[in-house]
Amino acid sequence: MAAITTLHPKTIEIVQSTVPVLEKHGEQITKRFYELMFSNHPELLNVFNHANQKQGRQQRALAAAVYAAARYIDRLDAILPVVRQIGHKHRSLGIQPEQYPIVGKHLLLAIKDVLGDAATDEVIAAWAEAYEAIAAVFIQVEKELYEEAAAKPGGWRGFRRFVVAKKGKESDVITSFYLRPEDGGTISDFLPGQYVSVKLSIPGETYTHIRQYSLSDAPGKGYYRISVKREGATAEKPAGIVSNYLHDHIQEGDVLEVSAPAGDFTLNLTKETPVVLISGGVGITPLLSMASTLAIRQPHRQTTFLQAALNGRVQAFDQELRTLAENPAFSYYVCYEFPSDEDRKHPHFRKEGRIDLEWMQTVIPSKDADFYFCGPVPFMKTVYRALTQWGVPEERIHYEFFGPAGDLTKD
Repeated sequence: MAAITTLHPKTIEIVQSTVPVLEKHGEQITKRFYELMFSNHPELLNVFNHANQKQGRQQRALAAAVYAAARYIDRLDAILPVVRQIGHKHRSLGIQPEQYPIVGKHLLLAIKDVLGDAATDEVIAAWAEAYEAIAAVFIQVEKELYEEAAAKPGGWRGFRRFVVAKKGKESDVITSFYLRPEDGGTISDFLPGQYVSVKLSIPGETYTHIRQYSLSDAPGKGYYRISVKREGATAEKPAGIVSNYLHDHIQEGDVLEVSAPAGDFTLNLTKETPVVLISGGVGITPLLSMASTLAIRQPHRQTTFLQAALNGRVQAFDQELRTLAENPAFSYYVCYEFPSDEDRKHPHFRKEGRIDLEWMQTVIPSKDADFYFCGPVPFMKTVYRALTQWGVPEERIHYEFFGPAGDLTKD
């Protein structure tokens, strides 16, 4: 457990007094922070997700984290679960302790820039002390995670070279890559729901790109499987550089640099309560790992799988789920937003349109279950609100954001 520095009462008072300011100017501050930091340390662009920067997701996530730290500065232990969640992502990206002072310096500069005269010397000094305490917690948590990953049988630090042993199309937009270590050694086990980072040097790109992909198969098979959605261009964002490169250029026999598995969105296999898995689009990947693991480890545990997809052409892993549904304890239901005539003949097709509470209540045996869900943010907000409206306790609701964390309670 990370040791938490006790801050001076005056520091706590000053930092907490800035909470309303952070609520109002948080994204502006974090946007300026990234501008300053990347201008002075462009090498950090080898680590950060450029797409999340352009879309503003990273800025919003950082603003929320800074706001939470300020709000709970007098009891930082309250945000340790969030620190650990972010720590998993940092460990899989290879974030190092020496990068924290760089972040702190530019965060303070950004606060000063945005707040102007309101950022007095006293405020900046208080935030400097507070940041040092917060950074120390992150560094300690990440140190433990690095050591834990390296100490596992078949574990490692940093990135390890994996050969693409097999490449397979799962749908019109999703392709799977089966990865085996180039050195022929063992690979560390993982918990269903975890992810790995893949680091790519793409021809024509100045910086390396790192992306995190959920492991989409059960552990213990001697390989890792990632299943990647091709991100096409939309009115809001350009085509995904990494996903398109993987789809178009990475072939069987090619080598990828991969981190050890990470993440805290994991299936609890110590319980016997019913499980409900709800996926939207490529959000199926961590949930399929959970479903496949349940079939092996707890085949008698009642499991309900709801899969939402636009239509059958973009739906992935249907055959794997049909096979799992041969087990009487496993129920599988499909919701197509725009089903074709052929989709309507699917033996597990139960709803046209979008998932909603009324339908969920007709196919889920009981709300007395553990719920795990993943998918696009609007989909996750819908599911989260439905479950809370149904009265499912917060401790039984588990979800994973692909990319920077967000807030499912806000529009």
